[in-house]
Amino acid sequence: MTDSLSQLLSAPLQPLRPDWRSPAQAELLRKARALHADSPDAYWAWAAQQQRWRRPWDTVRTGTIEDFTFFAGGELNVADNCVDRWAEDPATAGRPAIIWEGEPGDVRTVSYAELADEVSRLAGALAALGVGRGDVVAIYMPNAVEAFTAVHACNRIGAIYTILFSGFGPDAVLSRLRASRAKLVLVLDASYRRGKLTPLLDTLRTARGQLSTVEHTIVIDRTGRGVPLEDGEISYADALNLAPDGVPAAALEANDPAFLIFTSGTEARPKGVVHSAAGFMIGAWANVRWQVAPEDGDIYWVAADVGWLTFPIQAVVGGLANGMTIVCFEGAMDTPSTARFYEICEKHHVSKVLGAPTLLRMLRKYGDDLAARHALPDLRLVTVQGEPLDGETFGWATQHLGCGVPVVNAYGQTETGSTWAYPVAGVEPLKPGSAGTAVPGHEYAILDDNGQPVPPGTKGNLVLCQPFPTLARTVWDDPERYHQAYFTRFPGYYCSNDEAVLDGDGHLWVLGRADDVINVAAHRISTLEIEAIATAHPQVAEAAVVGVADPTKGTVPVAFLTLLDGADPGQVKQEVSAGVVSQLGGYARLGAVYLTAALPKTRTGKIMRRLLRDVVEHGAPQGDTSAMEDVAGLEAAQQAVGATPASTTPGSGT
Repeated sequence: MTDSLSQLLSAPLQPLRPDWRSPAQAELLRKARALHADSPDAYWAWAAQQQRWRRPWDTVRTGTIEDFTFFAGGELNVADNCVDRWAEDPATAGRPAIIWEGEPGDVRTVSYAELADEVSRLAGALAALGVGRGDVVAIYMPNAVEAFTAVHACNRIGAIYTILFSGFGPDAVLSRLRASRAKLVLVLDASYRRGKLTPLLDTLRTARGQLSTVEHTIVIDRTGRGVPLEDGEISYADALNLAPDGVPAAALEANDPAFLIFTSGTEARPKGVVHSAAGFMIGAWANVRWQVAPEDGDIYWVAADVGWLTFPIQAVVGGLANGMTIVCFEGAMDTPSTARFYEICEKHHVSKVLGAPTLLRMLRKYGDDLAARHALPDLRLVTVQGEPLDGETFGWATQHLGCGVPVVNAYGQTETGSTWAYPVAGVEPLKPGSAGTAVPGHEYAILDDNGQPVPPGTKGNLVLCQPFPTLARTVWDDPERYHQAYFTRFPGYYCSNDEAVLDGDGHLWVLGRADDVINVAAHRISTLEIEAIATAHPQVAEAAVVGVADPTKGTVPVAFLTLLDGADPGQVKQEVSAGVVSQLGGYARLGAVYLTAALPKTRTGKIMRRLLRDVVEHGAPQGDTSAMEDVAGLEAAQQAVGATPASTTPGSGT
């Protein structure tokens, strides 16, 4: 273990301030951990008992982590649990379920009663258009109220939904519609992003012309332009009138497929991960319960894109299953000004926020003065996930946001269907950069390459040991691909393909993808170790490190840095380079330090390190760029390296 990593792991735990603690949450967690200690299945049975069932289950679980069921024989409906149960209760029927704000500033608030009515009528419209149980419906839009209604309309009748990232271009949309065999698509005519219109309907029409499976398209007139519709298209308003009385919620078997989500990557075939109805909802309910600690009166802003699984987990399913009020924002956090995040929090009295670590780095980059001008007295918690959180950004956020707020850093994957490692909100101490401990219902191990457990302080391969309800069930149309990807390297375990280490306090540190571990002259270095040194520099806003080919050492690390305003570029490069050598050793010496105005990211804020590696080694991307939000980040990186910017359009790719 390097000195730098040792310093990270040895950082002291930070007890919660008294005003951050929740005695009720602590008591609930005590009960949950006691159930888990008896058996994880006992805990999951308790979690399932918090939901409404049409028919009780016969068995809590059957099978092993490679092939299992949860709550077999039980029947429920996800829309009934997330929407109807709150709409039917006079105490919550008028509670806002969604507070939506468009980038131009338009706002729409939807109560649980109103949401239930619209979901039921849209479900009836889907049925009237020939969509039945097991049919696939594609949802191609950014954050919109209709994303909520579309998901739960599908849940209501047992259709399988798949959400397509609104930044996808025609090729990416086509490949996913073809792979899913979608029968119907819901789409906005266009959406606003950084002051520009994204022509979603035009993109869909280009893709749809090459398909035979899509029978109908429901078009939401987001812009109010009244775009003329073509054959096979119907307006959202007219669709709702197809079933003015709505339809009842169908009873679905717990293990029926609920949705599929396509993971990004370089493979030629899109990989559609399938999640189940009851398992995903119960796990999402628990995920929000422990990560956010819902309280009466909470206004919860899930500052993520609906195309990132985090949004369905935390907002559309998990948030609503907890009866929360969800803030949903259409546009970019820096449009029309860098104060937009603060303004939304103030306008809607946001009490809790979820985002990617990049959101906090962006706010830090915009400066202490901007934060100081927006006191955010209602804000009580910030939670992040999606990639490692550096300690400097953690410290900045806890000190400068609101009146000082706890920052809950969480870890999970698309395949796990939820985050499962983090300090439980309102109860457990924090540690800058760590992912806390496993929450109830989850068990993990860290193994060496031979499959043997490693002691605390030793890096290894992160695996999950026991099945849990939100774990993906298969890959759409390709179960063997699922088995090969996750269960062959370490039989009997789910392989996360992430590298991790356990510290002396029992906190988990996820160091990054095992594929991103840099091997320099027989030394293994995680990207997190070097990035932590870089971001510790007071003038560095953000850092990304990748390994690139070197004829002598095999691989060398290179760093991309974005700087805070007023930074001295030459001094920063020199001091970061020297810091890496002094803390890690000469073998970790950076092959280059590139200063860039921006980094290529997904719309959810994840840095696309693969593209940075491609830029250094090839001058341009070599694989899929369909998840990239804006070509400007890629072009900035190319300019920093000295490569000629390629004509890459976000949304291209397979």
